[in-house]
Amino acid sequence: QVHVVESGGGLVQAGGSLRLSCAVSGRTFNSRAMAWFRQAPGKEREFVAAISWSGGSTRYADSVKGRFTISRDNAKNTAYLQMNSLKPEDTAAYYCAANSGRYYSINQYEYDYWGQGTQVTVSS
Repeated sequence: QVHVVESGGGLVQAGGSLRLSCAVSGRTFNSRAMAWFRQAPGKEREFVAAISWSGGSTRYADSVKGRFTISRDNAKNTAYLQMNSLKPEDTAAYYCAANSGRYYSINQYEYDYWGQGTQVTVSS
């Protein structure tokens, strides 16, 4: 069984930075694509960033491109989301998700395992 646990959320001022971590249990982490999604109150969950199994390929939502960086450390079974130049509109619950396959998707329904989320709040 695969468990996904996010950490690193918190309250930060606009322009600040946070790094989210996503720890994944099990031996199959290095064969799974990983992604981050977010959901703000009253809004649907949206794609943020994704990374292939090797880390060689990444994809970002236009709203975070140039500010956020997704990465992974397969030796530590952990994925990361470095968030810089945060804006109030980045406020949301951030969810980490693990795909069953090696290549990422921006479609949340293609991810099999999800964490419980970590809250990011950006004050103006």
